[in-house]
Amino acid sequence: MKLPFLNCELKVGSKYLTTELRDSNDILGSAVATRSRMEDDGYLLIRGLHDKAQVLAARRKILEKLTERGMLDPNASPMEGIFNPDYKEGPTTGSMNNKELTRAPEFRQVVEGERIMNFFSRFLGGEPLSFDFKWLRTAGTGAGSPIHCDIVFMGRGTQNLYSCWTPIGDVTLDMGPLVICLGSHKFEKVRQTYGASDVDRDLIEGKFSDDPVEIVDKFGGIWATTEFEAGDAIIFSMFNMHGSLVNTSNKVRISVDTRYQLASEPVDERWGGQNPIGHYEWKKPDAVIEPLERSRARWGV
Repeated sequence: MKLPFLNCELKVGSKYLTTELRDSNDILGSAVATRSRMEDDGYLLIRGLHDKAQVLAARRKILEKLTERGMLDPNASPMEGIFNPDYKEGPTTGSMNNKELTRAPEFRQVVEGERIMNFFSRFLGGEPLSFDFKWLRTAGTGAGSPIHCDIVFMGRGTQNLYSCWTPIGDVTLDMGPLVICLGSHKFEKVRQTYGASDVDRDLIEGKFSDDPVEIVDKFGGIWATTEFEAGDAIIFSMFNMHGSLVNTSNKVRISVDTRYQLASEPVDERWGGQNPIGHYEWKKPDAVIEPLERSRARWGV
């Protein structure tokens, strides 16, 4: 089986792609063990981290709104989540267009509820804080995400910060799930160059590569993904290279990226408050962005 990732297809079981990700449910009772595994693997896959009923309640709320927007096939049941190929905004509605949805109580119960905050309290060893801004993605047929590390978008506060990718519903391989490069959080030259950048300060593209094969051949590691059920989540390091496979199904893949840290540590000022300022330079229409090729030549990677 081959799965599409950006502009190529990767064969499952080759040196480039695996669907074997280790879950960490067996060590959830030990904060020391989960921290050690995060340091070693760069991620924690946790099955059933969220309450499934709460995830499905959030999904229903989101699908209702997507129906109003015209993103779903008008001839199918909204709960099926079938993408409308005639949707005028294209296959992806990004986080900036989903603020209304991310403030819904059903959604907040998943991403700031007791289960997720209790997990991070144990894992971090103190009171956790979640960024007020939530990156809700609604990805239709043909949508996918580029290769990047999160640190370049939100690295102004503590670096003891973690991303949590939560599918809002079941996600099969053909729906374009998250894909991570195993071991990439230990690519030291990348961490010291690209990983020390800031998209608003340095006006770089944000992504690191358009070629998943190049990443493996040049730096090592292997791309890894899996199928997800409602309630599952994967938590990973700010320096973990990741993206998403291309959604080749006829369904909208709904997922959310949320960030968690200790409340006592510095917070990136772009992502807090009732109306977070977000990317105030990088997203300007007249911003002059350095081409990726030039950035990588300058970094020597």
